[in-house]
Amino acid sequence: MVLEPKVYIVGAGPGDPDLITVKGLTILQQADVVLYTDSLVNEDLIAKAKPDATVLKSAGMDLEEMVDVMKAAVAQGKSVARMHTGDPAVYGAILEQMVLLKKEGVAFENVPGVSSVFAAAAALGAELTVPELSQTVILTRAEGRTPVPEREKLADLAKHHCTIALYLSATLTKKVMKEFIDAGWAPETPVAVVQRASWPDQKIVRTTVEGLDEAMKENGIRSHAMILAGWALDPTLVDRDEHRSKLYDKEFTHKFRKGVTT
Repeated sequence: MVLEPKVYIVGAGPGDPDLITVKGLTILQQADVVLYTDSLVNEDLIAKAKPDATVLKSAGMDLEEMVDVMKAAVAQGKSVARMHTGDPAVYGAILEQMVLLKKEGVAFENVPGVSSVFAAAAALGAELTVPELSQTVILTRAEGRTPVPEREKLADLAKHHCTIALYLSATLTKKVMKEFIDAGWAPETPVAVVQRASWPDQKIVRTTVEGLDEAMKENGIRSHAMILAGWALDPTLVDRDEHRSKLYDKEFTHKFRKGVTT
């Protein structure tokens, strides 16, 4: 792969340096300039940049400063790897960067990554879509200082009673509990919290809707946490054989499997 003089917005994965796509790693290793969110992206991953690359931290920059850096590099014929945690399409604040890059005539390309929601599910050994239990996953966040659209209040979304993944909500657990209860969730509904999913200091906490806030306090979790809620998070599911899919059912035929001949 030969990099062009443009900005590559790359998903760096949730933390583990191995959880980046092959394409993402190739771009990181070849880019002339690497701009990364140093508060979230693993330094061990950034260390894989080529030795003569210009490596810059973005935590202290505002939007215009970041775009100016990327614009200047591309104008000099350089390739830029803009490294974002997880998958940049989910709470990555990339639209505002793309708007300014396009306005300035700077070419860019998005490269997906592994979101923390999937790293958390893997750490829990959970399937988020369980047949006859929960076939829908809602990715959202609780409303804090940053508002959410009126039609997307957690209490309304929770009325679907499906699996819910909450980003950016570790300090809002009292509000989360109330909105789940207001939506009719049973107090004993399983909840799992994974802090710093896939990092060496990853922490897993299992609790319930009614015990969420206390569990977060007891474990000192205030940031970098994925909250997963719903009956698909019931840890006893793996001990039971109650929720088989049709995908591998011998009686369920499709073009690749015509059924079992006896």
